[in-house]
Order: sequence, then structure tokens, then C-alpha cells
Amino acid sequence: MYKVYTISDSVRVPPEMFAMKREDAILQILREKYERKMDTDLGVVLSIQGVRDVSGGYVVPGDGAAYYDAHFDLLSYYPEINEVVESEVTETVEFGAFLSLGPLEGLVHLSQVTDDIVHFDRKASQLVGKNTKRILKKGDVVKARIITVSIKPTILETKVGLSMRTRGLGKDEWNKETKGASGRAEKSSSKKK
Repeated sequence: MYKVYTISDSVRVPPEMFAMKREDAILQILREKYERKMDTDLGVVLSIQGVRDVSGGYVVPGDGAAYYDAHFDLLSYYPEINEVVESEVTETVEFGAFLSLGPLEGLVHLSQVTDDIVHFDRKASQLVGKNTKRILKKGDVVKARIITVSIKPTILETKVGLSMRTRGLGKDEWNKETKGASGRAEKSSSKKK
């Protein structure tokens, strides 16, 4: 889930940045420190939205830099369990499909693609349902639910597990097939009465 946080931090502005406007120097330093980094509490920090307030301005003996207390807004993405995401398939492999979650990638294991038995078609590089013949390939847009999250110190180490087995998830065309099939089943069962 994307969130905006207001954070406070002490910012060290080195002497070579004294010629810049104070707010611009602080914004640049904050962007270098936070953006595109994983924080176990905040998630992936995508951008510093702006500096709200700067106060202080003190010097530490033996250090030529100036220190300021800054309040700023940042935008982050933190994957949450049971969150439903719409995503593009970035790759299909023997054990499942990788989905783009913005700054992260998540994995839908073969067993979580559909209720059908799914196998990997190596020639076409796609996943195929045994009975339904549903196909999942690179570039498909799907809806998936986050079922596991393992936040680690870096973006590459962070793992997100997804599922598309629940009704309403997967490719939109799969859900249209399901609705059509259930509608026919209901009509035929009502005729028997």
C-alpha cells in the first residue's frame, strides 16, 4: 500500500553546500539518504515529497558542517497481507509468475495461479491450466492478493508472495468465463425443478 509519512530527522549539511539555499541543500541530502531504500518500518521509500519545516542550525565541534532539524514528507510502498493489487506479469518461469508491484516484484507460485493444475509451457514461455486451458504470460495484467511478506534490509532481499486463486482475481477474462459458467449452471439446475 502506498503511504505518505511525515518524518523528522537531523540533517548534516556539509560546507560545500553552504552556497545553496538551505531548503534545497536539505532536500538533496534527504533524497540521497532515503529514496530507493528499504526501511523495515516504512517499506520502500519512493520519494521525498518536500521539506515542511527546518529549524535549528548548530555546529558540532571538530565538524565544519551545519546541522538542522527537518520535518519532511515521504512517499513509500509497504506491501500488506491481504492487499489486492493489479499488476503486470514480468516473467513466467517453471515455478510460477513474477508480478511487478511498483518498486518490488512478487511471486505467484504455480499452486496459487488458479484452482486448476498449472504447468509451464517452455516453448511459449507461459503457464497453462490443465483443464481450463487458461494461459498466463509475460505482459498479462492480473489482480492478485498478497499472502506473504518478508521485509528485509534491501529491496532485492524482500520477498512478496501472491495468490490468484480467489474468485475475482487473475485475468479479467478468467472472471468473465467463471460468471458465464455459473450462470449456465444455475439455469440448468432451475429447469430440473
